[in-house]
Order: sequence, then structure tokens, then C-alpha cells
Amino acid sequence: MSTPEADLAGWAAAPFTAGGYTHDVYRKGEGPGVILIPEIPGIHPGVLALGNHLVDHGFTVALPSLFGIPGRPVTAGYALATMTRACVAREFAAFATNRQRPVSVFLRALARDLNAATPGKGVGVIGQCFTGGFALAAAVDDSVLAPVLSQPSLPIPLTPAQRRNAGVSDPELNAVADRAAAEGLCALGLRFSEDRLSPRERFQTLKERLGDAFEVIEINSGPGNEHGFSRMAHSVLTEELREIDGHPAYEARKRVVEFLTQRLA
Repeated sequence: MSTPEADLAGWAAAPFTAGGYTHDVYRKGEGPGVILIPEIPGIHPGVLALGNHLVDHGFTVALPSLFGIPGRPVTAGYALATMTRACVAREFAAFATNRQRPVSVFLRALARDLNAATPGKGVGVIGQCFTGGFALAAAVDDSVLAPVLSQPSLPIPLTPAQRRNAGVSDPELNAVADRAAAEGLCALGLRFSEDRLSPRERFQTLKERLGDAFEVIEINSGPGNEHGFSRMAHSVLTEELREIDGHPAYEARKRVVEFLTQRLA
């Protein structure tokens, strides 16, 4: 069975400007709002399938197109070219530790906008891979009630300090920890056990700071694992997902939907 994929059918796009940046945002669905931030190389067919799945479960989904060409399938060359451009973009500060990434201001404004247009008291935010930590940065804003960090990969983990870094600035992490303690904010994190792009040390840092407010789903991708994941397995909710009961990524997607439903209903 292959990875779920979809196209742009039914998605309506409009530009959104905040924090000095303008990006097209694709929207679809009805119900509580969820921002689905695409992974590298952009809003590819796997991301669109995840968006449709959320729509089918009663959410309004907003997909900001931060990079890449919406709807374009993933190829190695396309992914590499997009990654190269994204890594040098000031908006994402791909290698920085303890720095607020400019894109976080854009995403917080988008969260407030989506919250105002949808039912409920707040919205969810799902970040993936390159954008995984952006979900946590968005949760500084009170409009975000359910951040999901799927294989967060920034800062690029080249040094021990980068591997340990939570992907947000200290003031942002402090603000999220304060919300967790005072308001009961919770976050969900997903990763494969052997994923060097999303290192275990990063989740350890988040667990130390957020405690029980940070729920971790770690899927075994070590040698001889039951489901045949390679040590390179990375994208929990897209590339590695198979819609088979008991498949760990499929079960992780179920938990994401359950988490969003519990926090936003």
C-alpha cells in the first residue's frame, strides 16, 4: 500500500500578509481551525492528503504555502532545491539557536485570523520536518490550543547545541511553558527513533521544560523493527504512513486527530 496522496481540488487560495511577509494560504473545510504547515518541499500530494483527512474529520484547514509549488509531486531534485533556498532564507533562520524565527510572527497572525473565522476558542497548528518547531512557536499566541510537532528538524542538527535546541527562542519556550503551567496547554510530538534530522535530544529538552504537557510518540525505526522502517524514516504523517490498522504512523495520525478534537471541540 502506498502513501496517501491528493491534489488541490476543493482548496481555495488567497494571499495573507503579516510580519512583513505575504504567502498564499489554501483553505478548506468547516469546523474548528487547524493550520497545517507543509514540510519540504511544500504543499505536495502527501500534505494535501493529510489536509483532506483533517477536513473529513470536521476541521477547517489552512495550508500556508511557505515554499515550493503547491500540488507539485516530490522528487529528490525538487526537494533539494527547495531545501537549499529555505535554509538561506532569513524568514526561517534554519541554523539559529535561541532566536525567534520571523515566520513565527506570520503564523501567529494567521492563527488569530483562522480563530476569528472558525468555531471554538482556539486553533491547532501542525508543523512537519523543517516547519515542525514552528507549531510550538505559534503556541506563544493564546489563539493556539493544540500544537503538534511532527519530526521537528530546525535548527539543522549539526552540533550538540543544535541537537538539544527546542527550535524556538528562550522567551518563546518560556511563554509556552508558562501557558502549560497556567492554562493547561499541551503539545504533541512525533518522531522516528533513529531520525537524525529530528534528534531525540530535542524532544528531551522539550520534555524537561514542559513535563507532562508534552506528549511524545516515538516510532521504532531501529534495526529489525516490526514494520520495516529504515533508519532514514522521517515523515511520520506523510511519506511513511500506510492506512493499515496497527501501522505505527497510521496510529500516530489517529492520535493527532484525537488530540485536536479533544483540545479544540
